[in-house]
Amino acid sequence: MSAAARPVLVVAEQLDAAADMVVDQLNQRDVPVMRFDVAEFPQHLTLRGTHLPEESGWTGIIDDGRRTARLEEVRAVYWRRPARPLIADSVPEPYATWAQNQADAAILNLLAALPGVPWLNNPHADRVASHKPQQLVAATRYGLTVPRSVITNDPDAARSFAKDVAGPLICKPVLGGRLDVGGERRLMVATHRVDPADFDESIRATAHYFQEDIPKAYEVRLVAVGGQVFGGKLITTSEAAGTDWRTDYDHIEYDTVDVPGDVATAVRRFLTHYGIALGSFDFAVTPAGQWVFFENNPCGTWSWVENRTGLPIAAAHAEYLMGDTA
Repeated sequence: MSAAARPVLVVAEQLDAAADMVVDQLNQRDVPVMRFDVAEFPQHLTLRGTHLPEESGWTGIIDDGRRTARLEEVRAVYWRRPARPLIADSVPEPYATWAQNQADAAILNLLAALPGVPWLNNPHADRVASHKPQQLVAATRYGLTVPRSVITNDPDAARSFAKDVAGPLICKPVLGGRLDVGGERRLMVATHRVDPADFDESIRATAHYFQEDIPKAYEVRLVAVGGQVFGGKLITTSEAAGTDWRTDYDHIEYDTVDVPGDVATAVRRFLTHYGIALGSFDFAVTPAGQWVFFENNPCGTWSWVENRTGLPIAAAHAEYLMGDTA
């Protein structure tokens, strides 16, 4: 089979704007695509993989009843936050949870075993790359400026850090995600400013991640795809948005910004360090023009950056998945 006829697997929930945009770009380039959600497996998706001692990899099929892709012909995989497998209601607990874990591991690990197949991104690498404390170490190693930070459950350590910073502080989650507060309500724990005068024994309840509050001329959502970097500029016009722009989208103005060469080089080295090719990086740019790295979400949202700025991020995804860029 010619390289042009080999399919790209897009593994995502059905309602995902980023996946839609990448599929559209692949379609424009006449690249075959098989899109599915892991939630379809095993009830509505058939997986058959075979490995024989004399073969170098796995062979077989993925079939959703409408389309079929051969494992040995897969060109690339775009893994974009799929849901977990859904097990039939007829399977009781604890077997249902066991079956779900089996299905989850089978489909991911079998695809990950396909030799020479590029990913955006392999979730195994994503899990390591998403660890915020280690990100600061890697960012510093590759030349990025980072905020002074402390992670602690010790009120005295928090007070000492505040004294050393001698300026405004913020608190943010060590681990992303939302709180389930009942029903369909989910609460985002946002970055927020804190007053050291309020530090008390409640800090011992869990780990707290404190950082110096970086003064911002504007913020940047930098999306890196392979060797390409795109700078989406966010100018916040309210205190809430200036602290965490996710809390007040009505007070954000959008633009593009050129990424300095040293920052782009550091970002590429950062991605190589983790063995990933895609990342959504958050930076602040100070009034003096210094770029300060906050964190990278390996599977962060970027469709809104393209929609607001016109940056060709989906096209960069398609080019990478086609093997047209490294």
